[in-house]
Formats: sequence, C-alpha cells, structure tokens
Amino acid sequence: MSSTRLAAVIIADSGIAFGTSGARGLVEQFTDEVCAAFSVAFLSAMQSSFDVKRIAIGMDRRPSSPAMVAACTGAAHAMGIEVDDYGVLPTPALALQAMTDGIPCIMITGSHIPFDRNGIKFYRPDGEITKQDETAILRSTTPMPAEILPVRNDVSDAANETYARHFTSWFIGEPLKGWRIGLYQHSAAGRDLNAHILTELGADVVVLGRSETFVPVDTEAVSEEDQAKGRAWAKQHQLHALLSTDGDGDRPLVGDETGTWQRGDVVGLLCAQALKIEALAVPVSCNTAIEACGAFRQIERTRIGSPYVLASMAALNKQFDSVAGFEANGGFLLGSDLKADNRELAALPTRDALLPALTLMIAAAQRGMRLSQLFSGLPLRYTASDRLKDFPTQQSNALLAKWQSAPEKMQEALGLAAPIKAVNTIDGLRATLENNDIVHLRPSGNAPELRCYCESDSQAQASALVQKSLASLAALA
Repeated sequence: MSSTRLAAVIIADSGIAFGTSGARGLVEQFTDEVCAAFSVAFLSAMQSSFDVKRIAIGMDRRPSSPAMVAACTGAAHAMGIEVDDYGVLPTPALALQAMTDGIPCIMITGSHIPFDRNGIKFYRPDGEITKQDETAILRSTTPMPAEILPVRNDVSDAANETYARHFTSWFIGEPLKGWRIGLYQHSAAGRDLNAHILTELGADVVVLGRSETFVPVDTEAVSEEDQAKGRAWAKQHQLHALLSTDGDGDRPLVGDETGTWQRGDVVGLLCAQALKIEALAVPVSCNTAIEACGAFRQIERTRIGSPYVLASMAALNKQFDSVAGFEANGGFLLGSDLKADNRELAALPTRDALLPALTLMIAAAQRGMRLSQLFSGLPLRYTASDRLKDFPTQQSNALLAKWQSAPEKMQEALGLAAPIKAVNTIDGLRATLENNDIVHLRPSGNAPELRCYCESDSQAQASALVQKSLASLAALA
C-alpha cells in the first residue's frame, strides 16, 4: 500500500464516522488503506501530547477483525512505532493493560452492531479519547507514509493476566464458592477469560451457548430467543446467576436465578451502591430509580455515549473521592481508585462488563441472598428499550425536530395514553407523560437505527410502551 494523500482525506472519502463508541462503518468501508489512515491520524494526534513509541492493539471475534488489525499494525510500523498485539480479548482488558503501560491502544470491534459492520476504538495512554481527539483524527494533516504493509505480530496473553488480577486482588479468596453460574459465551471476546476469572473466585461455571459464528448480542435489546434461553438454562442447571457480555466484553448481561436478564442501568446502580460510590455520571436514558434510591451525593445526567460520561466524571473527580459512571447498556466506568481492607481497585474509566456483574453476585453471595432479592429492594421503576433497524438517521432527526416544537404531534403519532408534560433534549427527544411514563427516542450513533427507551411503573407497561412506539414509528417509515 502506498499513498501521499493526507490521512484525513482518506477517512473522509471512506464515509466512516465516529459514533458513541468509536469509528463505525460497513466492513467493506474498512479497507487496508482506511484502517491505516485512522491509525496514522490517531497516532499523530497522540504524538502531539505524548511520547509514543509503542501501541497496544486487540480485536473481537468478527471475521473481518484480523485484517483490520494487520492494516493498523502495518501503519504503526511505518511510523516507527512498536506494536503489542494482544489478539482477541475484551476491550476493558486491552484498555487496562495499555493504561498500566502508559501507551495508547486500538481495539478493533463492532461490539453489538450488525454482522456486516465493524469498528475501531481508540484509547489515549490515560484512557478513552475525547471528543477533541476525535476532531483531531478527522482533521489530521498528517500525510500517509510512503509504504504500508499489513502485518501481524506475535500475540501476547499478558493483558488477559493483568485483567484477571484486577479482580482477583480486589475480590479476595473464593467469594463465589457454592454458586453455580451459567456463562453464556456465544462469540464474546472474553468468553474463556470470563470462565477463568469466575472459577478463580470459586464459582462452579456452566458453559452455555458457545458459538464459532459471530453473534451480535445487544445488552440493551435482549432478543426473545435469548430471554427464553436464560429461563430454560436457569431451570435446567439450577443456576444462582447467569453472565454474558456483548461482543467485545465491555457491556454485561446479568441474569438472576430465574434466568431473567436484568437491565444494565439497574445493574450499574446496584454496583455503585455496593462500591459506596459518592457521585455518579449517567446518560439521560438511565432509570430514574438512580435518583429515587437516594444513595448518592450527586448525580449528573449526560448525553448518551462514554465520552460524555467520562467528561462529567472528570468534573466530579474534582469534588468527590469516589466517582463512577455507567450506561443503560450496563457498561460500568470506575473513575477513581477504591481502597478497602488493604485492597485496592484501580480506576478503569472505560466501559467494563465484569466489575458490575461480579460485584452484584458477590454481594448477594456474601449476604446469603438470591440475586433477584438485590433488585427487588430498589424503587419500582422499570425500563425497556429496543430499536427500529434501517431507519435513516436524517429521517430520525427531522422527525424529532418536528416533535420537539409540537409534543402533541408526538403523542398523537405514537398513540400515547397520556399527554406529554415535559420534554428533555439532552440527547434525542425524551418525553415525560402526565402519568410519569417516559418515552425517549434517539437516533443511534453507530448505525441507521432509531432507538426507543421507555420507563414505567411496571416491566410489562415499559415493554409494551416500547413496542407500541416502535410499531407506530415503523408505520411512518
């Protein structure tokens, strides 16, 4: 591969844009040249602030990921930068290793998005890139090296070992001894690592649903098939809990002893309570039980996406000793180091699936409780979400702009049972009805999809509200 064009020009011509979780696009858009251009632009941006001599790289199990790693590795080599290749591993494991080593990293993953797509996540030596970093990448004036040859380095397992120690040094001994945990592995990047960590913590692990074909599990919109699987597995294997993650292991899917998959924001809420977090940053789409439970000194609501949560956490860190954030998808971001009984848990300010899952399971085990009992103690607010696929972003934006100025038209179009009393436009259009139900519509930042988040006083009503709203929206398409 050779080129004298600017990296930013190649990126712009590709049609790939940044969403809430890095650069995302169709697999066919991520050519060797485009992947190399993203790498050159990112590394150039990092070199303006850091002394960059090495970079870490990892990937998920999508068939398109190895070639993208090779292209990114070749670009780094062409710039005189060494590459630590960690192969297939969870995103938080890669981020933790890179932050420990004080180097930037690149994760090749499309997370949960459709199979015909993939993506690239970028991390500074001190954590996720910022919106300012995104702008620097997209506007990079760095010319491409004269020759870039895609290549793979030898793969190291060191990042997996660091990630495992992160938990086994915090959760001392075998706190899950006597617990039988079903691990829904599918094609998750950390499926074997997760089994190892659970076993180290004393759990009896039952491996379930392993797949050599990539499965795009969305923890915010669990399929009816996976819901049925959860209930069947819990009954068949007499489980205390179920655990799964999305494709790159930064979003948890936690099921209780009945096989019911729990909502990610409620998992995050209970985790933050158990860790005695003082201040939280959470997206506007998260359950209002976070405020209603009264467990936190301060709560900041943000736009959806980890960069916004991270920015809010940084501000909260100036005022509070223990700060965290989480998203509706369950990804938990630990913004400050935690210490207890000669143990220390290092901050990991990027989405992580294992910390919230393990914290809840261990909290229940230590109290001699069923996992479902932890959830039953929260204020009775229930959320549900789903998405309308193949709904153009431009159409979504036009529709929400019209309804923002005329909420009564939204009520009429969606057939809502009560008038809209308040509208929040932090991210998308979030309407609170006079009966306190909530309907939140937002175009996805990763794909041409329109997401719908609803909240009500019962799970059945929240789920029904989502389906009714999406059916009405589909009729408008």
